[in-house]
Amino acid sequence: MKTLVLTSSFKRAFKRLVRRQPELQERIQERLALLVVDPFDPLLQTHKLKGKLSGAWACSVEYDCRIVFNFVENPESGEEEILLIDVGTHDEVY
Repeated sequence: MKTLVLTSSFKRAFKRLVRRQPELQERIQERLALLVVDPFDPLLQTHKLKGKLSGAWACSVEYDCRIVFNFVENPESGEEEILLIDVGTHDEVY
């Protein structure tokens, strides 16, 4: 099980998205719980990104909602963590 680390940009994007579409909050939280347990669960459709986001990963919340993240190592514990970068529609995050 991995630890989630939320960036300030992710928190802002999450608040903005939930303000516009409150019904997504529960769905995003479910996907984040699944991401912690198994980042490559088929439901998440996890994929590596190219271009300006090269090296980052994304997973699907629903048809037009994505979570962008990176796998990082905690310098203190050496454990792998998931650094949440952005959340939003396909066009917003890419």
